[in-house]
Amino acid sequence: MKTFAFAAALTALPLAAFAAPEKWILDPSHSQIVFNYNHLGFSTTYGMFSGFEGEIMFDEEDPANSSVEVSFPVMSMFTGWEARFNHFMADDFFGAEDGDMVTFTSTGIEVTGENTAEITGDLSMNGVTKAVTLDATLNQQMAHPMENKPWVGFDATTTVLRSDFNVGAFAPYVSDEVQVMISIEASKADVDQASN
Repeated sequence: MKTFAFAAALTALPLAAFAAPEKWILDPSHSQIVFNYNHLGFSTTYGMFSGFEGEIMFDEEDPANSSVEVSFPVMSMFTGWEARFNHFMADDFFGAEDGDMVTFTSTGIEVTGENTAEITGDLSMNGVTKAVTLDATLNQQMAHPMENKPWVGFDATTTVLRSDFNVGAFAPYVSDEVQVMISIEASKADVDQASN
């Protein structure tokens, strides 16, 4: 009898109590990764990746149960100076070819505040995979005023060492540490997208 009563109680609970993470799709037009490094002590040099794809499995009730996956081609890097881009793609650094990708897949999320979390994950590039931690902030979650659908935005920062990924040429004169700033927007997937 007790087993039956417990089962009946479970079925009476709101379905939201068992809600699974929901799929959100990155908006490539408003998602950027900006990186910078010190150049010989003279300047801070910047680069950017934009227009990349990815998805977030976002659990509003339990954010620690969320996850994120992002990928983009190495050769989509924007430096603002063609000669610098060509050098980065050459053998001193990436030795990049079409199809070479940078990927990030989260492995854990620790909620640190009302709108903040540390996202740990595997960053893979140049044939190397290393664990990194992103300090992330939920900026806003609401209906998009023009798209008329649920929308969310996050910022995150981290620091990586170039030498960890075998692109450490000219360190320490060109800093081994690279500061990374991430800002993304994502829309809640439609039912057909979420089922894919």
